[in-house]
Amino acid sequence: MDGFDLLKRYIEQTLKIQCGNYKEDYIKRRLLSRMRSTNTADYNEYLRYLKANPPELEVLRKALTINVTEFFRDGDVYDILRKEVLPDLFAKRKRLRIWCAGCSTGEEPYSIAMIIHEIMAQNKEISGQIFATDIDKVVLAKAQEGVYSPKAMAKLSESQIRRHFTKMPDGNYQVKDHLKELIRFRPHDLMSGAPISRWLDLITCRNVTIYFTEKQKDDLARLFHGALVSDGYYIMGKTEYLGRQVENLFTARNSVQKVFVKKEQP
Repeated sequence: MDGFDLLKRYIEQTLKIQCGNYKEDYIKRRLLSRMRSTNTADYNEYLRYLKANPPELEVLRKALTINVTEFFRDGDVYDILRKEVLPDLFAKRKRLRIWCAGCSTGEEPYSIAMIIHEIMAQNKEISGQIFATDIDKVVLAKAQEGVYSPKAMAKLSESQIRRHFTKMPDGNYQVKDHLKELIRFRPHDLMSGAPISRWLDLITCRNVTIYFTEKQKDDLARLFHGALVSDGYYIMGKTEYLGRQVENLFTARNSVQKVFVKKEQP
């Protein structure tokens, strides 16, 4: 077993991150970045450094599970959610079940919760439940806390901030309870082969699968298909795509914004 394989095995054992679920080039780029930062010459030396410097493990975890997110990231997708997807689903049933997979520090589920809360204000008979999951328990804890810097609020209007956040003495903002009540944050490995729940109306998994192998992408699409109700929606990131082996599982509702509807199989 060479140095790279030994390092991968150590990462899988200590961080519980399955390196085989990611493209090898992606793993190597992240490792080389950390090796440069720690002045280690090769994989074996970096492995020795990891074992001798436990704090580096958390730095490596963050490097491997990149969490780039913000409120209402890619605004066009949220416009479709607000104007088309959620009204269509609420017209069929009064309570929606939504899964935000790979939710990172919580901006996406909170953004969806804001939209649902606005719709609920106009119709007291409807409600929603959002399951927000991530493999990284550190970012999940931040999401549950719901505290964000002024920079994170850039795309929110003043009225949205007043309605949904409380300004704290240190200048940061905390999500109000009425949004938190709509969301259940849970740890979950997308590669576990099991969904967080079933009979879901909507699944969002955006800018996550770009780091996966083609097989893992296809397996995930099949997992989502099985977890959705017959007319449920699946939303991917704009740079992501359905592989040829699974493109028959969904119909494109908006091909540019990667909004799909589950297609029942014969």
